[in-house]
Amino acid sequence: MIRYSFITILLLLASFVLQQFLPAFTGAHDSRVLLVQLVFLCCAVTVGQPTMLLLAFIGGFLWDAQCALGPHGGDPLIYTQEVESLRFGYSILLFGAMGFLMQGIQPLFKQGKWQFSALLSGIAIMLYLAAEFSIVTFVRGGWIINRDIVLKIAFSALLTMLFSPFVFWLLFRVARACGHSINPEAGRRRRRTA
Repeated sequence: MIRYSFITILLLLASFVLQQFLPAFTGAHDSRVLLVQLVFLCCAVTVGQPTMLLLAFIGGFLWDAQCALGPHGGDPLIYTQEVESLRFGYSILLFGAMGFLMQGIQPLFKQGKWQFSALLSGIAIMLYLAAEFSIVTFVRGGWIINRDIVLKIAFSALLTMLFSPFVFWLLFRVARACGHSINPEAGRRRRRTA
């Protein structure tokens, strides 16, 4: 269990590196695959609550360090007036909320029904992006939502969800290599029917 948890932390850290090389899909309203959030969500359903909270802290902290820090209000050539910035650490709370959502369907995952987790990862990404957009617009003092923003959120969630089977496949391989069962009830059922 400890080895598997340590490897999930390493996978989350590796996803930060790979995220830098993933382009935006300009044909799909500049949507992008959010690999960091996807790896976190897939790992969150396979580990216990303490490990999930550790992953949420690491993921949210590094996401804020990567995205929230920088020039106040964005690029000073584009944004001539300073705007209130988001407080460092808000992503930790959003990651934690997504993790608890995934933990809620962990009993289904342990029965071998990983497809529900894959579907919920897309829903969780959509909720994460909507919450992040709401927080940013609230801090900046205006609520501007249009069709392009909704489509960007929807396409980003859909594209990210399409990669979840690969991440789950990788996690099943890692669990097998560590001698750890991430869905023990499914294994017991297979042995009974054989």
